[in-house]
Formats: sequence, C-alpha cells, structure tokens
Amino acid sequence: MSLWGEDFSTIKQLIDEVRAQGIDAFRTFIDVHPEFVARCMQEIRVIDVNRQTLTMFRAPDKSTLLGALDRVFRDDMRAHFAEQLVDLWHGKLFQQREVLNYALDGEQKAEAYLEYLGKHDVLTGLRNRAFFVDELNRLERKGPWPVTVVVVDLNGLKTANDEGGHAAGDALLRRIGQVLDKLAEKPMTASRIGGDEFAVLLPGSDERRGEQAVEQLHELLALNNQFHGGEPLALAIGLATARDGERLELAIHRADAQMYAAKREYYAQRQHDRRGATQW
Repeated sequence: MSLWGEDFSTIKQLIDEVRAQGIDAFRTFIDVHPEFVARCMQEIRVIDVNRQTLTMFRAPDKSTLLGALDRVFRDDMRAHFAEQLVDLWHGKLFQQREVLNYALDGEQKAEAYLEYLGKHDVLTGLRNRAFFVDELNRLERKGPWPVTVVVVDLNGLKTANDEGGHAAGDALLRRIGQVLDKLAEKPMTASRIGGDEFAVLLPGSDERRGEQAVEQLHELLALNNQFHGGEPLALAIGLATARDGERLELAIHRADAQMYAAKREYYAQRQHDRRGATQW
C-alpha cells in the first residue's frame, strides 16, 4: 500500500480565512476562484512516504520524489483535489476517491485513495493523538462506562535508532502498529499518542476485560516476535479503569504509572543481565 503523510495545516488556515469572509457556498467560490485550489495544492507539505510509494512512482529515494511533486500532482489531480477541499470544508475527514497521478517517468497511475485526514498516524496506520483526545472527550460525555485504558510504550527504541538508524526504529513502531491493530476490534480503538507511546481505549469494559486484552496483547506480541525473529519487540504496559463520573485523565495517569514501573523493571533487569554476563 502506498502511504503519504501530509501536513494540511496551512490549507486549513486558508479555508478558515475563506469562511471568516462570510462565504457559505464554497463550491461556487472555488469554481469562480480556481487559483484558490492551485494555491492550496502548493501548500501541501509532504512529511513522509513509505517504500511502496517510491516503487510505485519510480523514485530512487524520498528526496527525489519530494523534489518533483509538481510532476506527480498535476493535470486531472486538480479536479480531485478541489473535491477534497469541499469535503474538508464540510468537516469530512475520512475520504475515499479514485485519482490519477503520474510517476516520475510520466506513466499514469490511477489509484483508489483512502484519505485518513487528521486522525491517523501514517507510520503505524493506527489512530493518532488528535483522534485519541477527541475520543476521550466523547467517552466522558457519553460513555459507555466503565472505560478501561491500556497504555503501551516501546522498550529499546533509542538503542534501535542508535545501532540501526531511524529506519530500524520505524520498523519496530510499525510492528507495534500491526500488533495493536489486530488487538483493537470495535469498539476498542488503538492510537499512537507519542513517539513510542500508544493507548488502547476499551469503552464499556471493566478491569477484567482490560486484563484479558493485555493477555491477548502478550499473545499477539509473541507471535509477532516469532515471525520476525532477531531482537524481540519488548513493551511496557499499564492498565487502569475509570468509573462513571471519573475523569479519564486520572485513569490514564494510573495506567502511565504502571507502565513506567514496568519500564524501570525492564531496564533494571537488562542492566542486571549485562553485569552477570560480564562477570561470567
């Protein structure tokens, strides 16, 4: 799957400015002002792409592709992008459409696009922090209660980055995304809320259900480690449950405390193992 991580913050600002002018008929506005669509296209900031994107668009590396976006997003793409702007105007953040782009060798690429705008993390495919915060607010207003939260943190990310570069660390984060995606069946949701920190929300679930989810997480983690081999993926995990009327933020703090305790225990054990190996 070709994945693009794009920053639309400037585009949102431009749309907000149009709205502030009292414009109601946005489609009519962009029909009369096609230069607005062109300006918005110029303001797309591509943050990252995956390797499949480089292969698909015949680019030898990311810098080459990002330096030639005017050859990729052109011609028929303008009409599709205009429709995307209309969706954004109406607050539609999940979008699906088929568009025509161009590889760097000029070959046309007709693709079905699923747009996860503003609510998904491009590296892991999970929900992002913006979604997580919105979901916390929604659950506090509407429930269902109790709500259990499981926080997950990757052990050893700095070591992976130091020894294998950021590509090695990114590979570990993608693996966590795979594990949590399999775990988080509806109504559960899994989000990447920080660099190496993740959270799973379980609406209408008590401590027992949360403990079952953690057990399942360990099973999925073991399967992932068997499949990939090498240095095993190691996670620090914390769990807490909030009852009706309790702030979810307090439950998150309790889960964080458990997670950090598990993280300290992990590194203390690693240090002990290294000392033992040195003495031997």
